[in-house]
Amino acid sequence: MRSLPEADPGVPDIRSPLRYLWWNARRQAVPLLAGIGFATLWWLVQALMPAVLGKGIEAITAKDTGALLLWASILFVLGLLQAFTGIMRHRMAVYNWLAAAYRTVQLTARQAARLGATLPKRLSTGEVVSVGNSDIAHIGSSMDILLRGTGSVVAIVTVTVILISTSLPLGLLVLFGVPLMAVAVGPLLRPLHRRQARQRELTGDLSTRAADIVAGLRVLRGIGGEQVFTERYREESQRVRRAGVRVAGVESVLEGAQIVLPGLLVAVVTGIGASFAVAGEIPTGQLVAFYLYAVFLIGPMRTLTETADKLTKGHVAAGRVIRILSIEPEVSGGTGSSAGGVLRDSYSGVTLQPGCLTAVAANAPEDAIAIADRLGRYADGDVMFGATDLSALPIEEVRSRILVADNGARLFTGGLRDELDVRGDASDEEVRQALYTACAEDIVEALPDGLSSTVAEGGREFSGGQQQRLRLVRALLADPEVLILVEPTSAVDAHSEARIAERLAKARAGKTTLICTTSPLVLDRTDHVVYVEHGRVLAEGTHRQLLDDSREYAATVTRGED
Repeated sequence: MRSLPEADPGVPDIRSPLRYLWWNARRQAVPLLAGIGFATLWWLVQALMPAVLGKGIEAITAKDTGALLLWASILFVLGLLQAFTGIMRHRMAVYNWLAAAYRTVQLTARQAARLGATLPKRLSTGEVVSVGNSDIAHIGSSMDILLRGTGSVVAIVTVTVILISTSLPLGLLVLFGVPLMAVAVGPLLRPLHRRQARQRELTGDLSTRAADIVAGLRVLRGIGGEQVFTERYREESQRVRRAGVRVAGVESVLEGAQIVLPGLLVAVVTGIGASFAVAGEIPTGQLVAFYLYAVFLIGPMRTLTETADKLTKGHVAAGRVIRILSIEPEVSGGTGSSAGGVLRDSYSGVTLQPGCLTAVAANAPEDAIAIADRLGRYADGDVMFGATDLSALPIEEVRSRILVADNGARLFTGGLRDELDVRGDASDEEVRQALYTACAEDIVEALPDGLSSTVAEGGREFSGGQQQRLRLVRALLADPEVLILVEPTSAVDAHSEARIAERLAKARAGKTTLICTTSPLVLDRTDHVVYVEHGRVLAEGTHRQLLDDSREYAATVTRGED
């Protein structure tokens, strides 16, 4: 089977679940139509077999050897054709399932990258993860069922035409019986849709709760909160279970209807056909054919009910995907360019001179974080980069030239060297120098395989201070034009902090660097310190000058001590 197609560049502007399913169908129109063709032919071959068997029985009754061989040969050819079309239908069904499912993965992954810091503010982790866990399966199934669903409709129409041409009452019975069964199943779909949506929402919340517990397990054990969060998880899981039971209640009725309703139609068709045969109105071969047609109709009619079920689930899943795709980034870029230079935040007054190591000390940590977000274009603001408004630059260019490294950054699973050198172009000496600057050599030396060691999910094998130093190594190896560090030494001991401050000043000499911190050990090593209060610059100078000239600064960095 040929490889799956790539998703279109960018994220489509789709606001409706039905339109999303239709858009998916259009993107894979050729394989979808091919699959529908094979499925239709597969059903038609099966629909013709009862008629051929009936003719064969009539040949046996008439003791016509030539006719028997003819109809036996036709039945053999139909069997081969059914096998071939069945194989191709299944292959195309799998292809269309995978294409729709993984196109959804591609789109949501691309949208997550496009949203960046906006995504965790708008959606929980569990809700995003659930798209890849369950929603893609339902969307893929909604494409898969279109093949058999369309073919089943053609098969029912074909059988109805054959029955009408043979016996008008039986043909009319099937013609009106199938729509009546569809109408009978309709009232079940609305409550099924509603209950599935509720279960999907609760499942996303439960996934979020599980992710939080796993991420904070060490803290929970430290404060003895395991039992409390275990009870909370148990309560939420029971709500999910009860929601699933309510969904299963409707689905069980729907499954039962798939058996009972076609069974009733089969019984009626067979009974009427038998009465016709007893009355001599139809030959024995046609009676056998009528019975086989009645049995055959169970398959396509069940497929129609399954189509309604899977399209309902696909509609619910598409609605969750649309929720992600409809989110817009909080910030956007332009098409301008900048030669670089002074980076200035007009709201606070913080100015970064090229080649200088600057520090921002704020009496409220959130003020420093807000300044870093504006300077790094993670939040809207009036920021100038040289003579160009930062908002006029493409986001990709801003991210490549200005790096904001905070303590919310994660360590990902993989080789430690690959995790630290994300671009893969750092030499061994550059890696060694970055480890030295961040005082992280001891971390690597303690690992059994050094830089070749594998980092576990979230870097959980490292302590908070070790993770902080490794994140600093990663930021240094990125070597951006402007590096903004938010509290890079808050989790390390005083001796390590002093060494990092001294080495960091040397490593970034001549490069534009901003450190958001209130640590005197770090502030004393910077070229320039900006003190911010209530989001605005209150004083500037060196660390020692501000200690003498600004009581507010002194109180902030010395924690109120003389």
